Amino acid sequence: MQLKVSWSLRFSIHVAVILLFCFHLKAPSFLGSAALAINGNETDRQALLQFKAKITGDPLGIMRSWNDSVHFCQWPGVKCGRRHQRVTMLDLAALKLMGPISPYIGNLSFLRVLHLQNNSLFQELPQEIGRLHRLEVLIVERNSIGGEIPSNLFSCSKLTHLYIGHNLLVGEIPAAIGHLSHLKNLSFHNNTLRGSIPPFLGNLSSLEVISLSRNRLSGVIPEALGQLKNLTLFSVSDNEMSGMVPSSLFNLSNIRDFDIGKNNFHGTLPSKLGVSMPYLEIFIVGMNQLSGPSLFQQLMPLTSSLLRLQKTNLLESCLPSES
Repeated sequence: MQLKVSWSLRFSIHVAVILLFCFHLKAPSFLGSAALAINGNETDRQALLQFKAKITGDPLGIMRSWNDSVHFCQWPGVKCGRRHQRVTMLDLAALKLMGPISPYIGNLSFLRVLHLQNNSLFQELPQEIGRLHRLEVLIVERNSIGGEIPSNLFSCSKLTHLYIGHNLLVGEIPAAIGHLSHLKNLSFHNNTLRGSIPPFLGNLSSLEVISLSRNRLSGVIPEALGQLKNLTLFSVSDNEMSGMVPSSLFNLSNIRDFDIGKNNFHGTLPSKLGVSMPYLEIFIVGMNQLSGPSLFQQLMPLTSSLLRLQKTNLLESCLPSES
């Protein structure tokens, strides 16, 4: 009898040890995931509150409800993913907000869309934006953002749309932009950028829009841009660029808007532009030193609803659609 009890006791202890071992093996994983979710949510909430703290003007009172009365995923302008309740979009466009962009924006690690267009935001783009590795769309157009374009912005390798036009940016277009292999839209127009167009833009095969007008860019148009078969808009007007326009640029058959006016380009325009650029709607080449066959004759094959021609003698005319 004593031997039987001893065996039962040993068996019970053995089972208890196994259960205890399994509990220690699994419990930390479960508790750790829960802790990460809670900490992640708190990180996002604090990042949003720090963003709010930097805003010095909110005349529409958009951020009055950014408080503990409701979950931060229900705050105006904030959208979260369903699974983790992490911030995936911050859309505060055209709300008359004033102030700098908080560097804590870089803590919104699940952010995919940052839309701050048409406000009165100032100072510089925080370097911390470069930590948003899931970011796909960055729109901060029509603000008063100054300083240089953060070089580590291009650590956001998933960016497809980059709109930072109509600001007060200075400096050059960073070379690191060549890392944005998914980029479709590059809009830096209406700033005070200097330097030249980086040739490796030609390696960004997904590019559909290059808008660099109204800066102080110099140098030539890189030949490599002629490789961008998906390009629909190319605008470098109102700069200080020179040289000849690469002939390959006139063979980009998807171009609809082509604007190189008000620079110092020279050379001869190719013939049969209406054939090589069949979808052309806007073609502006004025205030350069370009020559070639009559633009009207070249572009007559086009049936666009409106084709605006600006010749080297500054004459601007309209070619109505064929009926």
